[in-house]
Amino acid sequence: MRVAVPRALPEGVREQALLFCVMLATAVGTTGLQSVLPAIGRSLHLPDPLIALAFSLSALLYALAAPAWAKRLGVFGAKRMVQIGNIGFISSMVVGGLALTAGLRGVLAAPVAFVGFVIGRGLYGLFGSAAPPAAQAMVVAITPRENWTKALSLLASAFGLGTILGPALAPFFVFPFVGLAGPAYAFALLGIVMAIVIASQLRNVAMAPDAHAVPSAEPTIGGEPSDVTAAAAAAPDTELQVGYRDQRIWPWILVGLISGHAQAIAGQTLAFLVIDRLGAPPAVAQPLIGMILMGGALAALLAQWGVIPRLDLQPRAMVFWGSVLSALGCLGVALATNLHGIAVGFALASLGFGFLRPGFTAGASLAVGSAEQGVVAGRVAAVNGFTFVLGPSLGIFMYDRWHALPYLVSAAAMAGLVGYAALKLREP
Repeated sequence: MRVAVPRALPEGVREQALLFCVMLATAVGTTGLQSVLPAIGRSLHLPDPLIALAFSLSALLYALAAPAWAKRLGVFGAKRMVQIGNIGFISSMVVGGLALTAGLRGVLAAPVAFVGFVIGRGLYGLFGSAAPPAAQAMVVAITPRENWTKALSLLASAFGLGTILGPALAPFFVFPFVGLAGPAYAFALLGIVMAIVIASQLRNVAMAPDAHAVPSAEPTIGGEPSDVTAAAAAAPDTELQVGYRDQRIWPWILVGLISGHAQAIAGQTLAFLVIDRLGAPPAVAQPLIGMILMGGALAALLAQWGVIPRLDLQPRAMVFWGSVLSALGCLGVALATNLHGIAVGFALASLGFGFLRPGFTAGASLAVGSAEQGVVAGRVAAVNGFTFVLGPSLGIFMYDRWHALPYLVSAAAMAGLVGYAALKLREP
């Protein structure tokens, strides 16, 4: 009798799976901490806008640093940049967790603890931003062009899955001594585990040292450059050729800016809306906040793991239908009078946003050639970061004036994007 010996995963599939896990761990930590931060802020008696400011400052650093990291893709190598990003994530969680613990325990005054937390978030903005452009460029390098949309959608879905697991796991890490700061330490430990996996399992993809490029055919995993890589190394600097207003990618960048701001505004105000609707202490409201965020994340994951690959949707279709669904969902949250209505509306909005992120990412990537993928990956990462610079602060500002206003504004923005997708976007 012959015994079937399982084959090792092809290198491309293996690297995609590892990169997915790295991005998943980061998303779990980031969204898990976001889900408890409003409760921490209320416990420290900090104004709501300050909570949004912490993430806005981090996002600003992220948006500025991501393109700079992408320019150095050929210098550092994709694997090393992923490692740098993961170290930035771990450092952010440790520093932020220590500051919050000191504040909650009364060792530091609340404003001082908040400053320490902002410093921790800044570490993520500066160094954590190295990983996403490297991961995107690596995925493109090891994937045939006709499969870029599916591969990038899978990578983007790591964020969706992380927003399910993060809020779900965070309440289990609220330990007696550290209290609500406990999830930060748990997620730092997760980051350390991923650091070990990256160092031992993730192989490098050879990048062009001066072209910020990734090869489109026969990429080399390991350290030996292929003929394609060597040819790309002689290519001229592509950064000036692919600015944000480059007409090939600008329509997709605009989609990312509008949809990202709408998602940030709606998502960052949700916890405050649930707390105020319940009229209960933050610790009591926290499990319900986590459940609603999980429902939204499951909806986004349904789009990215189920609908997009099954229907083989292309970027323009993803943007159009994603805008329709998110507009309806945000309107539903604005009109909701109870928690059930909030949950249903947020899930519908999240389903729409689940189409939009991979839609604009794949659209921008497909719009340019292979030698420009590294730069475009940096542009996309910067857009994702920039939407959280003003988005949370604008959301809280509007929320303080009228609880429904952030969701009405988001719904209007997404309705405008429906028309833009129908009239202006073309499949790359």
